[in-house]
Amino acid sequence: MTRLVIVVEKPSDWGSYYPSDNVVAAADYLREPIGEGERTQVINLCRSYKYLGTGYYVSLLAEARGHKVIPSVRTLADLRRRSLYGIDIEDLNARLAKFFPEDAGDASEFALLAYFGRTRYEPLQDLVRQVFEAFPTPILRIEFERERAWRIASIRPAGLHTLNDEQENGFAEALDAFSKKLWRRPRARRKYRYDLAMLHDPAEAMPPSNRRALKQFVEAGAALGIEVDPIGRLDYTRLAEYDGLFIRETTSLDNHTYRFAHRAEREDMVVIDDPVSILRCTNKIFLHDLLTKKKLPIPRTEILMRDAPARLDALPDTLGFPLVLKIPDGSFSRGISKVGSVAELRAAAEQLSQHSALLIAQEYMYTEFDWRIGVLDGEPLYACQYFMSRGHWQIYDHAGGGARKPKSGGFRTLPVRDAPADVVKLALRATAPIGDGLYGVDIKAAGERLAVIEVNDNPSIDAGVEDAYLGEDLYRRIMDEFLRRLERRRRG
Repeated sequence: MTRLVIVVEKPSDWGSYYPSDNVVAAADYLREPIGEGERTQVINLCRSYKYLGTGYYVSLLAEARGHKVIPSVRTLADLRRRSLYGIDIEDLNARLAKFFPEDAGDASEFALLAYFGRTRYEPLQDLVRQVFEAFPTPILRIEFERERAWRIASIRPAGLHTLNDEQENGFAEALDAFSKKLWRRPRARRKYRYDLAMLHDPAEAMPPSNRRALKQFVEAGAALGIEVDPIGRLDYTRLAEYDGLFIRETTSLDNHTYRFAHRAEREDMVVIDDPVSILRCTNKIFLHDLLTKKKLPIPRTEILMRDAPARLDALPDTLGFPLVLKIPDGSFSRGISKVGSVAELRAAAEQLSQHSALLIAQEYMYTEFDWRIGVLDGEPLYACQYFMSRGHWQIYDHAGGGARKPKSGGFRTLPVRDAPADVVKLALRATAPIGDGLYGVDIKAAGERLAVIEVNDNPSIDAGVEDAYLGEDLYRRIMDEFLRRLERRRRG
Protein backbone atom coordinates (compact mmCIF):
# COMPACT_ATOMS: atom_id res chain seq x y z
CA MET A 1 0.00 0.00 0.00
CA THR A 2 1.26 3.50 -0.86
CA ARG A 3 2.04 5.80 2.03
CA LEU A 4 0.84 9.42 1.79
CA VAL A 5 2.96 12.17 3.36
CA ILE A 6 1.78 15.80 3.43
CA VAL A 7 4.62 18.18 4.22
CA VAL A 8 3.89 21.64 5.67
CA GLU A 9 6.44 24.30 6.51
CA LYS A 10 4.96 24.95 9.96
CA PRO A 11 2.47 22.78 11.89
CA SER A 12 0.24 25.87 12.24
CA ASP A 13 -0.27 25.88 8.45
CA TRP A 14 -2.46 22.79 8.95
CA GLY A 15 -4.29 24.34 11.89
CA SER A 16 -7.62 24.72 10.07
CA TYR A 17 -7.84 21.01 9.32
CA TYR A 18 -8.21 17.83 11.36
CA PRO A 19 -4.92 16.46 12.75
CA SER A 20 -3.52 13.60 10.69
CA ASP A 21 -0.61 11.21 10.97
CA ASN A 22 0.01 11.89 7.28
CA VAL A 23 1.01 15.51 7.99
CA VAL A 24 4.64 16.21 8.93
CA ALA A 25 6.65 19.38 9.35
CA ALA A 26 9.23 20.15 6.69
CA ALA A 27 12.05 20.12 9.24
CA ASP A 28 11.10 16.60 10.33
CA TYR A 29 10.86 15.37 6.75
CA LEU A 30 14.24 16.82 5.87
CA ARG A 31 15.85 15.45 9.03
CA GLU A 32 14.46 11.90 9.05
CA PRO A 33 14.15 9.33 6.22
CA ILE A 34 10.35 9.03 6.48
CA GLY A 35 8.83 6.30 4.36
CA GLU A 36 12.08 4.37 3.99
CA GLY A 37 11.46 1.09 2.20
CA GLU A 38 7.85 2.00 1.42
CA ARG A 39 6.16 3.26 -1.72
CA THR A 40 5.66 6.89 -0.69
CA GLN A 41 3.83 9.82 -2.24
CA VAL A 42 4.58 13.32 -0.99
CA ILE A 43 2.44 16.46 -1.28
CA ASN A 44 4.75 19.39 -0.64
CA LEU A 45 2.73 22.28 0.85
CA CYS A 46 5.62 24.45 1.94
CA ARG A 47 5.09 28.20 1.90
CA SER A 48 7.63 28.82 -0.85
CA TYR A 49 9.45 26.75 -3.45
CA LYS A 50 12.17 29.25 -4.21
CA TYR A 51 15.50 27.80 -5.34
CA LEU A 52 17.47 26.33 -2.39
CA GLY A 53 14.67 27.20 0.01
CA THR A 54 12.92 24.80 2.38
CA GLY A 55 10.18 23.85 -0.10
CA TYR A 56 12.73 23.26 -2.83
CA TYR A 57 14.75 20.92 -0.63
CA VAL A 58 11.63 18.95 0.36
CA SER A 59 10.98 18.15 -3.30
CA LEU A 60 14.65 17.53 -4.01
CA LEU A 61 15.13 15.08 -1.13
CA ALA A 62 11.82 13.38 -1.87
CA GLU A 63 13.10 12.53 -5.34
CA ALA A 64 16.48 11.49 -3.94
CA ARG A 65 14.68 9.07 -1.59
CA GLY A 66 12.68 7.58 -4.45
CA HIS A 67 9.42 9.20 -3.35
CA LYS A 68 6.87 10.51 -5.82
CA VAL A 69 6.41 14.20 -5.06
CA ILE A 70 4.19 17.05 -6.16
CA PRO A 71 5.55 19.49 -7.17
CA SER A 72 8.66 17.86 -8.58
CA VAL A 73 11.96 19.69 -8.97
CA ARG A 74 11.38 19.75 -12.72
CA THR A 75 7.99 21.40 -12.21
CA LEU A 76 9.61 24.05 -10.03
CA ALA A 77 12.16 24.73 -12.77
CA ASP A 78 9.41 24.93 -15.38
CA LEU A 79 7.50 27.42 -13.26
CA ARG A 80 10.59 29.60 -12.97
CA ARG A 81 10.87 29.62 -16.78
CA ARG A 82 7.16 30.49 -17.04
CA SER A 83 6.80 28.39 -20.16
CA LEU A 84 3.23 27.82 -21.35
CA TYR A 85 4.20 24.92 -23.61
CA GLY A 86 1.40 22.42 -23.94
CA ILE A 87 -1.39 24.71 -22.69
CA ASP A 88 -4.14 25.49 -25.16
CA ILE A 89 -4.88 29.24 -24.85
CA GLU A 90 -6.20 29.83 -28.36
CA ASP A 91 -9.81 30.23 -27.19
CA LEU A 92 -8.94 32.03 -23.94
CA ASN A 93 -10.99 35.09 -24.93
CA ALA A 94 -14.09 32.97 -25.53
CA ARG A 95 -13.67 31.17 -22.21
CA LEU A 96 -13.25 34.38 -20.21
CA ALA A 97 -16.16 35.98 -22.05
CA LYS A 98 -18.34 33.15 -20.71
CA PHE A 99 -16.95 33.66 -17.23
CA PHE A 100 -17.25 37.44 -16.85
CA PRO A 101 -20.74 38.79 -16.17
CA GLU A 102 -21.95 41.47 -18.57
CA ASP A 103 -21.39 44.29 -16.10
CA ALA A 104 -17.70 43.33 -15.81
CA GLY A 105 -17.04 43.14 -19.51
CA ASP A 106 -14.37 45.87 -19.42
CA ALA A 107 -12.19 44.10 -16.85
CA SER A 108 -8.50 44.11 -17.76
CA GLU A 109 -7.11 41.84 -15.02
CA PHE A 110 -8.28 38.70 -13.32
CA ALA A 111 -6.74 36.02 -11.08
CA LEU A 112 -7.90 32.70 -9.70
CA LEU A 113 -6.60 30.06 -7.35
CA ALA A 114 -6.55 26.46 -8.56
CA TYR A 115 -6.29 23.50 -6.20
CA PHE A 116 -4.96 20.26 -7.72
CA GLY A 117 -6.27 21.30 -11.14
CA ARG A 118 -9.74 22.28 -9.90
CA THR A 119 -11.55 25.60 -9.91
CA ARG A 120 -15.06 26.70 -9.01
CA TYR A 121 -15.23 28.68 -12.27
CA GLU A 122 -16.67 26.05 -14.62
CA PRO A 123 -15.94 27.90 -17.94
CA LEU A 124 -12.25 27.82 -17.02
CA GLN A 125 -12.10 24.26 -15.65
CA ASP A 126 -10.55 22.73 -18.77
CA LEU A 127 -7.88 25.43 -18.90
CA VAL A 128 -7.10 24.99 -15.19
CA ARG A 129 -6.78 21.23 -15.72
CA GLN A 130 -4.29 21.83 -18.55
CA VAL A 131 -2.27 24.22 -16.38
CA PHE A 132 -2.12 21.61 -13.62
CA GLU A 133 -1.05 18.91 -16.09
CA ALA A 134 1.77 21.18 -17.29
CA PHE A 135 2.77 22.33 -13.78
CA PRO A 136 1.53 19.74 -11.23
CA THR A 137 1.47 21.87 -8.06
CA PRO A 138 -1.03 21.74 -5.18
CA ILE A 139 -2.03 25.42 -5.23
CA LEU A 140 -1.51 27.68 -8.24
CA ARG A 141 -2.41 31.32 -8.71
CA ILE A 142 -3.19 31.96 -12.38
CA GLU A 143 -3.26 35.61 -13.40
CA PHE A 144 -4.83 36.90 -16.62
CA GLU A 145 -4.53 40.30 -18.27
CA ARG A 146 -6.10 41.91 -21.29
CA GLU A 147 -4.84 44.53 -23.69
CA ARG A 148 -6.41 43.76 -27.05
CA ALA A 149 -6.86 40.11 -26.13
CA TRP A 150 -6.70 38.06 -22.95
CA ARG A 151 -3.52 36.20 -22.08
CA ILE A 152 -2.09 34.34 -19.12
CA ALA A 153 0.17 36.84 -17.39
CA SER A 154 1.66 34.52 -14.79
CA ILE A 155 1.36 31.13 -13.12
CA ARG A 156 2.74 31.05 -9.58
CA PRO A 157 2.57 28.66 -6.63
CA ALA A 158 0.58 29.86 -3.63
CA GLY A 159 0.99 28.87 0.01
CA LEU A 160 -1.57 27.09 2.16
CA HIS A 161 -1.05 29.72 4.87
CA THR A 162 -2.34 32.50 2.56
CA LEU A 163 -5.85 31.04 2.07
CA ASN A 164 -8.95 32.54 3.64
CA ASP A 165 -11.81 30.45 5.07
CA GLU A 166 -13.65 30.02 1.76
CA GLN A 167 -10.43 29.16 -0.06
CA GLU A 168 -9.47 26.67 2.66
CA ASN A 169 -12.75 24.86 2.07
CA GLY A 170 -12.07 24.71 -1.67
CA PHE A 171 -8.56 23.38 -1.04
CA ALA A 172 -9.82 20.73 1.39
CA GLU A 173 -12.39 19.45 -1.09
CA ALA A 174 -9.80 19.33 -3.89
CA LEU A 175 -7.23 17.58 -1.68
CA ASP A 176 -9.79 15.01 -0.63
CA ALA A 177 -10.79 14.28 -4.24
CA PHE A 178 -7.19 14.28 -5.44
CA SER A 179 -5.86 11.97 -2.72
CA LYS A 180 -8.72 9.51 -3.19
CA LYS A 181 -7.89 9.20 -6.87
CA LEU A 182 -4.14 9.23 -6.48
CA TRP A 183 -3.61 7.07 -3.43
CA ARG A 184 -6.24 4.38 -3.35
CA ARG A 185 -6.20 1.22 -1.28
CA PRO A 186 -5.20 -1.96 -3.09
CA ARG A 187 -8.16 -3.81 -4.55
CA ALA A 188 -6.71 -7.23 -3.94
CA ARG A 189 -4.85 -8.94 -1.13
CA ARG A 190 -2.20 -10.29 -3.40
CA LYS A 191 1.12 -8.46 -3.36
CA TYR A 192 2.40 -7.31 -6.73
CA ARG A 193 5.95 -6.37 -7.48
CA TYR A 194 4.96 -3.62 -9.89
CA ASP A 195 1.96 -1.50 -10.84
CA LEU A 196 1.32 -0.84 -14.53
CA ALA A 197 -1.24 1.69 -15.77
CA MET A 198 -2.98 0.66 -19.00
CA LEU A 199 -4.51 3.70 -20.71
CA HIS A 200 -7.61 2.95 -22.76
CA ASP A 201 -10.93 4.49 -23.78
CA PRO A 202 -13.98 2.20 -23.41
CA ALA A 203 -15.93 4.48 -25.76
CA GLU A 204 -13.37 4.44 -28.60
CA ALA A 205 -14.99 3.13 -31.78
CA MET A 206 -11.81 1.47 -33.10
CA PRO A 207 -9.46 0.87 -30.15
CA PRO A 208 -6.11 -0.86 -30.67
CA SER A 209 -7.22 -3.68 -28.34
CA ASN A 210 -10.68 -5.10 -27.75
CA ARG A 211 -12.04 -5.87 -24.29
CA ARG A 212 -10.99 -9.49 -24.35
CA ALA A 213 -7.42 -8.51 -25.22
CA LEU A 214 -7.31 -5.95 -22.39
CA LYS A 215 -8.41 -8.68 -20.00
CA GLN A 216 -5.64 -10.95 -21.33
CA PHE A 217 -3.06 -8.25 -20.62
CA VAL A 218 -4.34 -7.96 -17.04
CA GLU A 219 -4.14 -11.73 -16.53
CA ALA A 220 -0.69 -12.01 -18.14
CA GLY A 221 0.63 -9.24 -15.94
CA ALA A 222 -0.79 -10.80 -12.76
CA ALA A 223 0.97 -14.08 -13.56
CA LEU A 224 4.28 -12.16 -13.58
CA GLY A 225 3.64 -10.13 -10.44
CA ILE A 226 2.50 -7.00 -12.30
CA GLU A 227 -0.83 -5.41 -11.42
CA VAL A 228 -2.20 -4.02 -14.68
CA ASP A 229 -4.68 -1.28 -13.85
CA PRO A 230 -6.90 0.07 -16.67
CA ILE A 231 -7.09 3.88 -16.47
CA GLY A 232 -8.69 6.62 -18.58
CA ARG A 233 -7.89 10.16 -19.70
CA LEU A 234 -9.23 11.66 -16.45
CA ASP A 235 -6.62 9.73 -14.45
CA TYR A 236 -3.68 11.87 -15.57
CA THR A 237 -2.84 12.93 -12.03
CA ARG A 238 -2.69 9.27 -10.90
CA LEU A 239 0.33 8.44 -13.05
CA ALA A 240 2.73 9.11 -10.19
CA GLU A 241 1.53 6.00 -8.34
CA TYR A 242 2.56 3.58 -11.11
CA ASP A 243 5.83 2.05 -12.22
CA GLY A 244 4.93 1.92 -15.92
CA LEU A 245 2.43 3.00 -18.56
CA PHE A 246 1.03 0.89 -21.39
CA ILE A 247 -1.02 2.89 -23.91
CA ARG A 248 -3.87 0.92 -25.47
CA GLU A 249 -5.66 3.89 -26.99
CA THR A 250 -5.15 5.41 -30.43
CA THR A 251 -2.25 7.84 -30.06
CA SER A 252 -1.93 11.36 -31.42
CA LEU A 253 0.44 14.24 -30.84
CA ASP A 254 -2.43 16.64 -30.16
CA ASN A 255 -4.41 14.69 -27.59
CA HIS A 256 -4.00 13.35 -24.07
CA THR A 257 -2.18 10.16 -25.10
CA TYR A 258 0.99 12.11 -25.92
CA ARG A 259 0.71 14.08 -22.67
CA PHE A 260 0.39 10.79 -20.74
CA ALA A 261 3.45 9.34 -22.47
CA HIS A 262 5.48 12.50 -21.96
CA ARG A 263 4.53 12.74 -18.28
CA ALA A 264 5.32 9.06 -17.70
CA GLU A 265 8.76 9.47 -19.24
CA ARG A 266 9.41 12.52 -17.06
CA GLU A 267 8.44 10.43 -14.02
CA ASP A 268 11.10 7.86 -15.06
CA MET A 269 8.45 5.22 -15.70
CA VAL A 270 8.66 2.39 -18.21
CA VAL A 271 6.35 3.50 -21.01
CA ILE A 272 5.05 1.94 -24.23
CA ASP A 273 4.28 3.89 -26.40
CA ASP A 274 7.05 6.29 -25.52
CA PRO A 275 6.71 9.92 -26.69
CA VAL A 276 9.53 9.65 -29.24
CA SER A 277 7.85 6.67 -30.92
CA ILE A 278 4.53 8.53 -30.99
CA LEU A 279 6.23 11.53 -32.57
CA ARG A 280 8.00 9.46 -35.20
CA CYS A 281 5.08 7.22 -36.14
CA THR A 282 1.87 9.20 -35.92
CA ASN A 283 2.82 11.83 -38.50
CA LYS A 284 3.35 10.33 -41.95
CA ILE A 285 5.39 13.33 -43.13
CA PHE A 286 7.94 12.70 -40.39
CA LEU A 287 7.88 8.97 -41.02
CA HIS A 288 8.33 9.44 -44.78
CA ASP A 289 11.45 11.55 -44.24
CA LEU A 290 12.83 9.05 -41.74
CA LEU A 291 12.31 6.03 -44.00
CA THR A 292 13.65 7.89 -47.02
CA LYS A 293 16.77 8.91 -45.13
CA LYS A 294 17.37 5.27 -44.19
CA LYS A 295 16.90 4.28 -47.86
CA LEU A 296 14.06 1.90 -47.09
CA PRO A 297 11.67 0.99 -49.93
CA ILE A 298 8.41 2.96 -49.88
CA PRO A 299 5.81 3.78 -52.57
CA ARG A 300 6.71 6.69 -54.85
CA THR A 301 5.67 9.74 -52.84
CA GLU A 302 5.17 13.50 -53.22
CA ILE A 303 4.59 15.99 -50.40
CA LEU A 304 2.04 18.68 -51.27
CA MET A 305 1.60 22.12 -49.72
CA ARG A 306 -1.83 23.69 -49.58
CA ASP A 307 -0.73 26.85 -51.39
CA ALA A 308 1.32 25.14 -54.14
CA PRO A 309 -1.20 24.16 -56.86
CA ALA A 310 1.52 23.54 -59.48
CA ARG A 311 2.79 20.54 -57.52
CA LEU A 312 -0.75 19.17 -57.41
CA ASP A 313 -1.23 19.63 -61.15
CA ALA A 314 2.00 17.71 -61.84
CA LEU A 315 0.90 14.58 -59.92
CA PRO A 316 -0.73 12.80 -62.90
CA ASP A 317 2.65 12.89 -64.67
CA THR A 318 4.83 12.06 -61.65
CA LEU A 319 2.70 9.35 -60.01
CA GLY A 320 0.04 8.51 -62.58
CA PHE A 321 -3.54 7.42 -61.87
CA PRO A 322 -4.87 6.00 -59.71
CA LEU A 323 -3.02 7.56 -56.81
CA VAL A 324 -3.60 7.85 -53.07
CA LEU A 325 -3.94 11.14 -51.17
CA LYS A 326 -3.48 11.17 -47.38
CA ILE A 327 -3.50 13.53 -44.43
CA PRO A 328 -0.35 13.08 -42.31
CA ASP A 329 -2.03 11.86 -39.12
CA GLY A 330 -4.86 9.59 -40.28
CA SER A 331 -5.35 6.15 -38.77
CA PHE A 332 -7.35 3.00 -39.46
CA SER A 333 -7.71 3.94 -43.18
CA ARG A 334 -9.24 7.33 -42.31
CA GLY A 335 -8.17 10.56 -44.00
CA ILE A 336 -7.17 8.70 -47.17
CA SER A 337 -8.63 9.03 -50.68
CA LYS A 338 -7.98 7.05 -53.84
CA VAL A 339 -8.41 9.20 -56.96
CA GLY A 340 -8.49 8.24 -60.62
CA SER A 341 -8.84 11.56 -62.44
CA VAL A 342 -7.83 15.22 -62.29
CA ALA A 343 -11.30 16.21 -61.11
CA GLU A 344 -11.25 13.63 -58.29
CA LEU A 345 -7.73 14.70 -57.34
CA ARG A 346 -8.67 18.37 -57.00
CA ALA A 347 -11.84 17.58 -55.05
CA ALA A 348 -9.99 15.26 -52.65
CA ALA A 349 -7.14 17.75 -52.20
CA GLU A 350 -9.58 20.54 -51.37
CA GLN A 351 -11.41 18.38 -48.85
CA LEU A 352 -8.30 16.98 -47.14
CA SER A 353 -6.53 20.37 -47.09
CA GLN A 354 -9.15 21.57 -44.63
CA HIS A 355 -7.49 19.28 -42.08
CA SER A 356 -3.79 19.74 -42.86
CA ALA A 357 -1.44 22.25 -44.51
CA LEU A 358 0.57 19.36 -45.96
CA LEU A 359 -0.74 16.30 -47.80
CA ILE A 360 0.94 13.10 -48.94
CA ALA A 361 0.41 11.74 -52.43
CA GLN A 362 1.54 8.19 -53.21
CA GLU A 363 1.39 5.83 -56.10
CA TYR A 364 -1.33 3.23 -55.75
CA MET A 365 0.03 -0.28 -55.24
CA TYR A 366 -2.64 -2.94 -55.63
CA THR A 367 -2.32 -5.99 -53.36
CA GLU A 368 -4.91 -8.41 -52.03
CA PHE A 369 -3.56 -7.95 -48.52
CA ASP A 370 -1.05 -5.98 -46.45
CA TRP A 371 1.51 -7.67 -44.26
CA ARG A 372 1.59 -6.57 -40.65
CA ILE A 373 4.67 -7.60 -38.70
CA GLY A 374 4.54 -6.93 -34.98
CA VAL A 375 7.90 -5.92 -33.53
CA LEU A 376 8.85 -5.64 -29.85
CA ASP A 377 12.27 -4.45 -28.70
CA GLY A 378 13.74 -5.10 -32.15
CA GLU A 379 12.44 -8.66 -32.41
CA PRO A 380 9.54 -9.96 -34.53
CA LEU A 381 6.49 -10.77 -32.40
CA TYR A 382 3.68 -11.81 -34.74
CA ALA A 383 2.80 -11.86 -38.44
CA CYS A 384 -0.61 -11.14 -39.98
CA GLN A 385 -2.09 -10.71 -43.41
CA TYR A 386 -4.86 -8.09 -43.49
CA PHE A 387 -7.07 -8.50 -46.54
CA MET A 388 -8.87 -5.64 -48.25
CA SER A 389 -12.52 -5.08 -47.34
CA ARG A 390 -14.87 -6.74 -49.84
CA GLY A 391 -15.44 -4.45 -52.82
CA HIS A 392 -13.09 -1.83 -51.40
CA TRP A 393 -9.44 -0.91 -51.94
CA GLN A 394 -8.57 -0.57 -48.22
CA ILE A 395 -8.60 -2.87 -45.22
CA TYR A 396 -11.23 -0.67 -43.57
CA ASP A 397 -14.23 0.67 -45.46
CA HIS A 398 -15.60 3.84 -43.83
CA ALA A 399 -18.36 4.30 -46.43
CA GLY A 400 -21.45 5.81 -44.88
CA GLY A 401 -19.50 7.78 -42.24
CA GLY A 402 -21.00 8.32 -38.83
CA ALA A 403 -19.95 6.59 -35.64
CA ARG A 404 -20.69 3.05 -36.74
CA LYS A 405 -17.79 0.64 -36.96
CA PRO A 406 -16.44 0.35 -40.51
CA LYS A 407 -16.42 -2.87 -42.47
CA SER A 408 -13.07 -4.62 -42.65
CA GLY A 409 -11.53 -7.41 -44.64
CA GLY A 410 -10.45 -10.79 -43.38
CA PHE A 411 -7.14 -11.72 -41.82
CA ARG A 412 -4.71 -14.58 -41.55
CA THR A 413 -2.33 -14.89 -38.61
CA LEU A 414 0.67 -17.17 -38.93
CA PRO A 415 3.95 -17.96 -37.20
CA VAL A 416 6.67 -15.41 -37.85
CA ARG A 417 8.84 -18.21 -39.25
CA ASP A 418 6.23 -18.81 -41.98
CA ALA A 419 6.18 -15.18 -43.13
CA PRO A 420 8.55 -14.30 -46.01
CA ALA A 421 11.99 -13.67 -44.56
CA ASP A 422 12.49 -10.51 -46.62
CA VAL A 423 9.23 -9.06 -45.28
CA VAL A 424 10.24 -9.72 -41.67
CA LYS A 425 13.74 -8.34 -42.26
CA LEU A 426 12.31 -5.15 -43.81
CA ALA A 427 10.00 -4.69 -40.83
CA LEU A 428 12.94 -4.85 -38.43
CA ARG A 429 14.90 -2.37 -40.54
CA ALA A 430 11.91 -0.01 -40.52
CA THR A 431 11.59 0.02 -36.72
CA ALA A 432 15.32 0.29 -35.96
CA PRO A 433 15.51 4.12 -36.41
CA ILE A 434 12.31 4.65 -34.41
CA GLY A 435 13.00 2.95 -31.10
CA ASP A 436 12.76 -0.24 -29.06
CA GLY A 437 9.03 -0.19 -28.32
CA LEU A 438 6.05 -2.11 -29.65
CA TYR A 439 5.32 -1.48 -33.34
CA GLY A 440 3.26 -2.81 -36.19
CA VAL A 441 4.88 -2.48 -39.63
CA ASP A 442 2.59 -2.48 -42.67
CA ILE A 443 4.26 -3.76 -45.83
CA LYS A 444 2.96 -4.31 -49.34
CA ALA A 445 4.39 -7.13 -51.44
CA ALA A 446 3.66 -6.73 -55.17
CA GLY A 447 5.54 -9.42 -57.06
CA GLU A 448 9.21 -9.06 -56.18
CA ARG A 449 8.69 -5.52 -54.92
CA LEU A 450 8.32 -4.67 -51.22
CA ALA A 451 7.28 -1.29 -49.82
CA VAL A 452 6.83 -0.04 -46.26
CA ILE A 453 3.45 1.67 -46.03
CA GLU A 454 3.73 2.82 -42.44
CA VAL A 455 5.05 1.97 -38.99
CA ASN A 456 2.43 2.06 -36.24
CA ASP A 457 3.52 2.90 -32.71
CA ASN A 458 0.21 1.62 -31.29
CA PRO A 459 -0.46 -1.56 -33.25
CA SER A 460 -3.71 -3.47 -33.07
CA ILE A 461 -3.63 -6.41 -30.68
CA ASP A 462 -7.13 -7.86 -30.67
CA ALA A 463 -8.15 -11.14 -29.11
CA GLY A 464 -9.04 -13.46 -31.96
CA VAL A 465 -6.87 -11.68 -34.54
CA GLU A 466 -3.24 -10.92 -33.75
CA ASP A 467 -3.21 -13.62 -31.05
CA ALA A 468 -4.73 -16.28 -33.32
CA TYR A 469 -1.44 -18.20 -33.45
CA LEU A 470 0.37 -17.33 -30.20
CA GLY A 471 -2.74 -17.15 -27.99
CA GLU A 472 -1.99 -16.24 -24.38
CA ASP A 473 1.73 -16.27 -25.11
CA LEU A 474 1.41 -13.04 -27.10
CA TYR A 475 0.26 -11.14 -24.01
CA ARG A 476 2.80 -12.94 -21.85
CA ARG A 477 5.66 -11.86 -24.11
CA ILE A 478 4.62 -8.21 -23.95
CA MET A 479 4.27 -8.31 -20.17
CA ASP A 480 7.62 -10.11 -19.98
CA GLU A 481 9.20 -7.15 -21.74
CA PHE A 482 7.61 -4.75 -19.27
CA LEU A 483 8.94 -6.90 -16.41
CA ARG A 484 12.44 -6.94 -17.90
CA ARG A 485 12.45 -3.15 -18.21
CA LEU A 486 10.97 -2.63 -14.77
CA GLU A 487 13.62 -4.85 -13.21
CA ARG A 488 16.34 -3.03 -15.12
CA ARG A 489 14.96 0.32 -13.95
CA ARG A 490 14.89 -0.87 -10.32
CA ARG A 491 18.51 -2.03 -10.50
CA GLY A 492 19.39 1.47 -11.68
